[in-house]
Amino acid sequence: MASESSRSEIGKRTGPDYILARVIEVSDEVRTAIAERKPVVALESSIIAHGLPFPANVETATALERSVREGGAVPATVAIIDGTPSVGLSALQIEKLGAPEAAHRKAGIGDVAALAAQGASAGTTVSGTALLARCAGIRFFATGGIGGVHRGNSGDVSSDLQTLATTAIAVVSAGPKSILDLPRTAEMLETLGVLVVGFQTAELPAFYSRRSGIALEHSAATAAELAAMIRWRFDTLGQGGALIVNPVPEADEISAEELAPVIADAESSALRAGIRGKALTPYLLAAIRESLGERAVTCNRSLAISNARLAAKIACCDADFLPEP
Repeated sequence: MASESSRSEIGKRTGPDYILARVIEVSDEVRTAIAERKPVVALESSIIAHGLPFPANVETATALERSVREGGAVPATVAIIDGTPSVGLSALQIEKLGAPEAAHRKAGIGDVAALAAQGASAGTTVSGTALLARCAGIRFFATGGIGGVHRGNSGDVSSDLQTLATTAIAVVSAGPKSILDLPRTAEMLETLGVLVVGFQTAELPAFYSRRSGIALEHSAATAAELAAMIRWRFDTLGQGGALIVNPVPEADEISAEELAPVIADAESSALRAGIRGKALTPYLLAAIRESLGERAVTCNRSLAISNARLAAKIACCDADFLPEP
């Protein structure tokens, strides 16, 4: 557990989140970077626990941290380790979380309390990562794709969307996951007041695919422009989160046309198996990987690394303008 002095310092920085911040284990490197107002980028751990197969999961997590460092920022991978919400994992912790024999639990924002009380280990989703990272004082977070509104009329809506609306953190992703109802997800983001900005694109990307056919209200050409938007939103207006969408690198894209029948088959299989709720997204993504093979893993890794690099650039631009503590 974090020392009392480190808990106290983190708590002072996050005001109303003081109680939660006291029980978060923040690594020495991340804690020092936050205290010195250096750029820090949070990374989620669901890609380790259930997003990619072993050993690609551990290799990708390591590559993401390396990409953030190469961009001039400090990486802070987030997870729950033996009941302790942790911000800034060690290499050993990443390997343990990603091992094939590990119990691959999934921690969204609504699961953190239960899993912590049970002493469990879990990979944090977008919502769980955003909660813990923001309580630690981190403003930027890179992930692969966000959750959203699922297809059909089940009413299945990811907690990622509400968390984005209420948590002052900028999430860099390749857009909503391709398996979702993208038009309804875009509408929900607008309804919730989430700022959605395309990086060098005027169209919402769709995770594996660069295009969705859904136009964006806002776009930015540079990391500095994005940082300025974030400062206005968080520091001047005191608003909730922002979603920065960054299309997958073109060389690794899997087109929407190619994905459509694969997703349809996976959905039919999930329906027959009675898969729903939290289990649905991992099931569908695993089915896509099984169908497309190494291409799906390569695409997922490529977009995640691209997002980590962009998040580091924005965090560095933001840090140059942060007021002195």
